[in-house]
Amino acid sequence: MKFRRCLIALVAVGLAIGLVSAVNAATLDDIAKRGELRVACQTQGAPFSFIDKNGERTGSSVELCQLMAKEMGVKVKFLNYDWDGLIPALLSKKADMLAADMTPTLKRAMKIAFSTPYIYTGAVAFVKQGSPIKSFEDCKQPGRTVAVLLGSTGENIAQKAFPKAEIKSYKGGGPLLIDAVLKGRTDFGVNDGSAVRGQVANFPPNSVRILPGQLSKEPLSFAVHYDSPDLLEWINLFFLQINLDGRLDKNLNYWVNSLDWKKDH
Repeated sequence: MKFRRCLIALVAVGLAIGLVSAVNAATLDDIAKRGELRVACQTQGAPFSFIDKNGERTGSSVELCQLMAKEMGVKVKFLNYDWDGLIPALLSKKADMLAADMTPTLKRAMKIAFSTPYIYTGAVAFVKQGSPIKSFEDCKQPGRTVAVLLGSTGENIAQKAFPKAEIKSYKGGGPLLIDAVLKGRTDFGVNDGSAVRGQVANFPPNSVRILPGQLSKEPLSFAVHYDSPDLLEWINLFFLQINLDGRLDKNLNYWVNSLDWKKDH
């Protein structure tokens, strides 16, 4: 009797594990059956994801997702969201994955599963050309105002680095921060350095000055729903392979480490 009960218990556990595995392994199958990889991204996130002067969606993350879809043998569908709408889109399963210049923080990881980081960057502070602000110490003076993206790590970094500054959070993309600084609505802005360097290219030349130094060192990752461990493993393997064969360096050197893309887009 004991043996029979043990056997029944083992069979039940095995069935439960099999059921969980089947549920958790469904995402890649769904993508393949649908013939489409759905990606939540921004339209104002140069150089990662944006609409260029020709009206075409492009950027570092966009090209990486297109390459993912090609390797999967499916099409890619990009879904547009403001920064604070990216994670809710993933949680509601409107998208299979999130592709943006997002830092995998512990707080965010309570909700969504991040891939292995594929690049490291950091937050910077920037001002309008001609501003009397020359350093981080100048930003710490009482009465300063700082522009940040709502829900971004830059928002938290600015609060910690410049506790005396008035935080003004903007809903949308990085260009809104640059516009706020240039129009005098804030004294300075804080955002990811690679994003700032890419986005200032769309404003008048030499209108923005990035202050010396970095406020942080941060990894960037893609993300999936926690119910999609199979897709997460696939994404990690994808980044490993394109890192080894040089395709990742080619992408980042063009889009993130230079402004070479500006002449084409």
